[in-house]
Amino acid sequence: MSLITVNNLVRYYGHQRAVDDISFTLKTGDILGFLGPNGAGKSTTMKMLSGNLAPNEGEIYICNFDLLDQPKQAKSEIGYLPEQPPLYKEMTVDEYLAYCAQLHNIEKQLISDAIKLAKTRCGLMETGRRLIGNLSKGYQQRVGIAQAIIHSPKIIILDEPTVGLDPNQIHEIRDLIVELGKEHGIILCTHILPEVEAVCNRVQIINKGKLVYDANMDDLLATQAKGLHEITLLHPPSIEQLYGTAEINKVEQLNKNTFMVHTTNRTAEDIVHAAVANNWGLIKVIPHERTLEQIFVDLTLGDEKLSEAKP
Repeated sequence: MSLITVNNLVRYYGHQRAVDDISFTLKTGDILGFLGPNGAGKSTTMKMLSGNLAPNEGEIYICNFDLLDQPKQAKSEIGYLPEQPPLYKEMTVDEYLAYCAQLHNIEKQLISDAIKLAKTRCGLMETGRRLIGNLSKGYQQRVGIAQAIIHSPKIIILDEPTVGLDPNQIHEIRDLIVELGKEHGIILCTHILPEVEAVCNRVQIINKGKLVYDANMDDLLATQAKGLHEITLLHPPSIEQLYGTAEINKVEQLNKNTFMVHTTNRTAEDIVHAAVANNWGLIKVIPHERTLEQIFVDLTLGDEKLSEAKP
């Protein structure tokens, strides 16, 4: 069963189409990295998914509940950690989690067990009587995640959960996200691309309101890695000549003699043969595996970074 089903979601701000006909699903076990540059529509999409903003067009189903027609039932299945965790720092951890449990209408006799489970899952068992304001930033983030899961929702939305943490804290929070992903569906909004590579099994990239990529992480990296080579030439041809050889369809000149080229269905051996046949004076050719960062840049900046069209 899909935990989230989004169909043709559209949101306007005035005449600007901030979210433009987005559709996707989320299932149990998915840890979905939701990426995009500033102003791409990420926050607007998350506000609509969490029921804080109504779409102008489209449908959102949360565990088969229509978010617009059955908002209480739908929202009860969502746990949300915003970028700034909604913490009351003058409370102890136990007091705060009890308060959150009451907000989620957990029955009084079940609150103690719900708090214990959330603290256990988030590594907070030794902090129950401590003031939240006296905890480290990493532990405050853990409290924020605990409030998001206190009511055992099927869906967890995390917005920049590791911002401002030190490397050890980041590692701990990432491990926690992976563990939670075994029983929940998680949407992770972040600008930290290595974080997505480390914990997510799916990635979506949004740009200018449109969903420009939606794929499994392994498939995304494998597909985009094919055909990318760095070549260094003693007698480099013009960009126009490179485009006309070996099915090269993208060229980025790194320096006078070195180019990053992308080919269609060609290997390094094909590029070597082309360089020899055309007397380019091949010095080296290096196949490149593309990082998520490189893929993100290509999809969101396009021909601002690479010359896409043939002259």
